Amino acid sequence: MAIDYTIDYPCAPKDNLTSEGITQRLKDEARAKAIIKLFRDAGDDRPPSQMGFEFTRNTPDGTEETRVVIVQTLLDAAEDLRVWEPACSTCPANLAKKPFGCFGQIEYPLSGKGEAWLLDRMPPPDDTLVWLLLKQGVEEFQYDGEEVKKLRTASDAYFEDRLAAVRSLGEFMLDANQTFEMLFVLKGSAIYPNHAAIMLLFTDSIDRQVEADEIVKLTPAPPDAETRFAFKHQPQPDDDATTVQLKQFLHALWYGWTLNTRVLIDS
Repeated sequence: MAIDYTIDYPCAPKDNLTSEGITQRLKDEARAKAIIKLFRDAGDDRPPSQMGFEFTRNTPDGTEETRVVIVQTLLDAAEDLRVWEPACSTCPANLAKKPFGCFGQIEYPLSGKGEAWLLDRMPPPDDTLVWLLLKQGVEEFQYDGEEVKKLRTASDAYFEDRLAAVRSLGEFMLDANQTFEMLFVLKGSAIYPNHAAIMLLFTDSIDRQVEADEIVKLTPAPPDAETRFAFKHQPQPDDDATTVQLKQFLHALWYGWTLNTRVLIDS
């Protein structure tokens, strides 16, 4: 399981396969390769056409449906991607610098280290203007983290830590459930450029030493955004997988903001 996201920049591959279709093919191809490796590691040399596995999913009526999937079927579906790969080489939304590099994911369960890293990026009272924006946003949009708390306490599938980390930000407390809610629990399952710009400020992903009149002008992104507001969070040797993936996600928000396009979220 994972949080899947897409920089929704228009392109021929999305026009022909849809964002959802590309995401599914990429996930199925990765699943097929993982299954093949399991078979090979066990000394099984059968071709993918003779490999199968049980796949269980929740149906709309709340029941579970289990079916056998043939690995070759997934590989065949992924072949639809190959013809569109060249279009990605010149795409300005190609964050990962590879075919379909505008697609990414954050794998569950999120680590405590990664959540702590994200929470620690939130503005302290010394960053007065952005701190006030955060405080106002939490109050106005009622980010209480309760829906996320239910996920956290019900299962260890989504979060490594059952207890959300908490940080004091002067006049108020903020916890990891609230930060997750701000980024991933969205109406319409998309982050639009105006919301992305604010999230980039909150997470210190861009220079937040800005004046009030500059914040109002952040959307659409100014012409000098790539230099004036360069993305700050690069992977570090001691980062764990969740931290790296969170940084990549924030970078995707930066791409979406600078390109004035939304980032689709499926959490």
